[in-house]
Amino acid sequence: MIQLKYHNPVIKGFYPDPSVCKVNDTYYLVCSSMQYFPGVPLFESKDLINWTQIGHCLTRKSQIQLDKVNSSGGVFAPTLRYNNGRFYMTTTNDTTRQNFFIWTDDIYGEWSEPIYVDQGGIDPDLYFEDNKTYFMSNGTDDLGIGGIVQCQIDIETGRKLTPSRSIWQGTGGRFLEAPHLYKINGWYYLLAAEGGTEFGHMATYARGASPSGPFEAYPHNPVLTNRNLGGYEVQAVGHGDLVQDEFGSWWLLHLGFRQIGQWIPYHHLGREVFLTPVTFGVDGWFTAGHNGTTLSSFELDHLPNDVNQQEKKCYTFENTEWEKDWCYLRHPQHDHYALEDNKLVLTGTGVTLDQAGSPTFIGIRQKDFNAVISCDVSLSNGEAGITLYMDENHHYDFAIRKVSSGYEVIERLNVGDIKAIVNAIDVKQVNRASLVIQASHTRYRFLLQVDGEEIELGTAQTKYLSSEVAGGFTGVIIGLYAYGEACSAEFSHFKCEYL
Repeated sequence: MIQLKYHNPVIKGFYPDPSVCKVNDTYYLVCSSMQYFPGVPLFESKDLINWTQIGHCLTRKSQIQLDKVNSSGGVFAPTLRYNNGRFYMTTTNDTTRQNFFIWTDDIYGEWSEPIYVDQGGIDPDLYFEDNKTYFMSNGTDDLGIGGIVQCQIDIETGRKLTPSRSIWQGTGGRFLEAPHLYKINGWYYLLAAEGGTEFGHMATYARGASPSGPFEAYPHNPVLTNRNLGGYEVQAVGHGDLVQDEFGSWWLLHLGFRQIGQWIPYHHLGREVFLTPVTFGVDGWFTAGHNGTTLSSFELDHLPNDVNQQEKKCYTFENTEWEKDWCYLRHPQHDHYALEDNKLVLTGTGVTLDQAGSPTFIGIRQKDFNAVISCDVSLSNGEAGITLYMDENHHYDFAIRKVSSGYEVIERLNVGDIKAIVNAIDVKQVNRASLVIQASHTRYRFLLQVDGEEIELGTAQTKYLSSEVAGGFTGVIIGLYAYGEACSAEFSHFKCEYL
């Protein structure tokens, strides 16, 4: 046996609510995307530790309504499943309160148009058995009883074949959600999350003799939580999905987040994907992690394979793919984006970053605390630059803009109702700027490069872009944007390098 050590999270940055399935020797995983488009990022892996994004499930406007969706609305917790040669992804548009699923016979190709299911709640799940399809979500059943709600559906049409019925009410934690159903060694296991996707988050489960219960709760719930680990970096673990590897071992891929300091309980990178080992006992109950907690790294000696965990440290225009690594705010006007191999040209509009619309914006997730982000920006009019974007009310903008005297470089901080340009440097008639942002756990530092020298415009605390301040369920996106009806901006030499 070869000892295996890996580090969490296995997918860094704003990729919440993971769901996983295994087909032959390959694992596939999807995550929530909220108001961003394309929707539902899709990954693959051969070893559960190294993941590569292969696309998105929602790539057409006809598949998902995102117009005027506020931040943290839109696409909630997806489930990915495989049955009879076909992949299914089910999710919720929380803004329209609709549950739906799509399918594909080619995981690398396009997905179908949505098929809607007339059952409320969020976090839908699909379970297939004996030519039956069970559909579950959290919410209220046809009799008004809350909990995990289940019905049978026609997988071709989405039509309900049975009434919706509440099958489990959880363990008493708030916000019972994220149901997933499995059959393992003759038992039906119902995995869920409780406590809210915050510091009190936890994974709980129950088991029963049929897919509709009755279900008996695991006597030692929660099976996984870091809620009592004060001062520990990894917090809010929960909402996950079970998968068995080719060697018979079980794992839980689940969300969690990293707080910015030992005693600084804020997180701004978003909820990320963590991998935790699961062990089944002789009594059929399973345990997870280290005494029911998730660690920042695990060292295991019971696996017969050697896995080398790899991590990409530098992201540029040249080594990323526009349709996989980058995302837009809601549905973009594609004619305002010229995406080339080594540069980006954006055409501005009158829509600002402060609005729940679709400003000219394309972004990449911030994946770690310590980084240097740099880009050359030139423009003819208006404003263009880099934004560290949490939502329409919480973002830091570092940009060049046209003013009456020529051009200036600005540092603008937007924190709730407080929006202010805290510093500006007049660059006269020069319409080009080399912008640098140095990121650490607790601060961003904004620097303008001029003739080989760096001029600091100021700094800003990362915690004001955290979910604890801003609310919501997203994380910081490093966005390139242009604003103004007559604005045309060119971006070149983009680099985000993690230290």
